[in-house]
Amino acid sequence: MPSKPQPALSALSAAPAPAMAPKRRGRPAKSENDSLRGELIKKSAFLFRTQGYDNTTVRDIAAAAGIHSGSWFYHFKTKQDILAAVMEQGMTQSLADIEAIALHTLAPRDALRRLVEVHLQTLLAPNHDFIPVLLYEWRSLDPLSRARIIKLKDRYEAIWDGVLKALHASGEWAMPTRFDRLLMFGALNWTAQWYKPGGAIALRDLADSAVTFILRSPPRPA
Repeated sequence: MPSKPQPALSALSAAPAPAMAPKRRGRPAKSENDSLRGELIKKSAFLFRTQGYDNTTVRDIAAAAGIHSGSWFYHFKTKQDILAAVMEQGMTQSLADIEAIALHTLAPRDALRRLVEVHLQTLLAPNHDFIPVLLYEWRSLDPLSRARIIKLKDRYEAIWDGVLKALHASGEWAMPTRFDRLLMFGALNWTAQWYKPGGAIALRDLADSAVTFILRSPPRPA
């Protein structure tokens, strides 16, 4: 679209200052829009985790974000869309966190230890509601949304698979089975049901115990 012709500089300097334009109604500006969308996802994650997806209404989410119910639809068409966004954000952040670890520079057991600690941090740290929602509301996703999340999950698990293979090759994991990864994630993910942040055990200590449990052996002496 051609740009509108601009008045000469002399005309601008001679003209009186324009009156303040009235605040425009409708869709928010981009920066405001992005910020509000992020807040909706964050509040929704908390509500879905604490109340359950089925028991959370659009009005609940709007009220938690401090907006009118109608404003919610500028960002998401349905509650299903925001559930998918919650899970996608959780998986995207989790993937970024473990991709940031220079695993190739670590011994296999140390690499597993770092993966376990980051995984537990994602699950258990205060205000980290995204992955627990994914774990416990997975069946609420529609097939198309589920397919998108599965692609992210496959990338996440592929990083773990590389470390598990290195552990087996190093002799640290002497008796792997084809169910080990499922059992491992099952045990780690279940901590969301019983672990109390700020309680008797720190996340770092929990990660140490988890690695000993997973590998069925204590660390080898240095």
